[in-house]
Amino acid sequence: MPEPKLRKILTVIEEIRHEGGPVAETPLLRGAILAVVENPFAGAYHEDITGFMKDLEPLGLDMATRLIESLGGDKSAIRAYGKGAIVGQGGELEHGALWHVPGGYAMREALGDAKAIVPSTKKVGGPGTRLDVPVTHINASYVRSHFDAMEVGVPDAPRANELVLALVMTTGSRIHARVGGLRAEDVKGEDGLR
Repeated sequence: MPEPKLRKILTVIEEIRHEGGPVAETPLLRGAILAVVENPFAGAYHEDITGFMKDLEPLGLDMATRLIESLGGDKSAIRAYGKGAIVGQGGELEHGALWHVPGGYAMREALGDAKAIVPSTKKVGGPGTRLDVPVTHINASYVRSHFDAMEVGVPDAPRANELVLALVMTTGSRIHARVGGLRAEDVKGEDGLR
């Protein structure tokens, strides 16, 4: 397949200082980068769609690199991540699943040695659709303090023949995390879980 046809990229960075409790010594940064691309499968059923995953790989790596830069440029500061896709109404949910490999592997490659699976979500919707992208610790999915989500969307996307592809990264746990479980400093980093 040809290179993905990109319409726009949107980057959003949140700086969270508190959630009603004491002000954090270091604000949490939570960022998302979203790419709006043409969906080559919109409007009809196609049996073989997997080749498009390979076509999306360079875009995924570019997005991951840009997001790290937007969050300060230090990949070692990134502690959690997630990904998602919004499929325009001319497509099907499976088209959003094409983002699993290029989005997830791109972040793991850009971050160097991330072990945990990248959590994901997807949905079908029209322009302005919002998506809650789940977030977990980059090396251990069971680190409860890093269970989070970031709501993302693009005001004029996706059009019926488009996909919105999203990557999310954060620099730490939720502000005021205090519900127990595996602590980030106790991660073994061997299996992506603990």
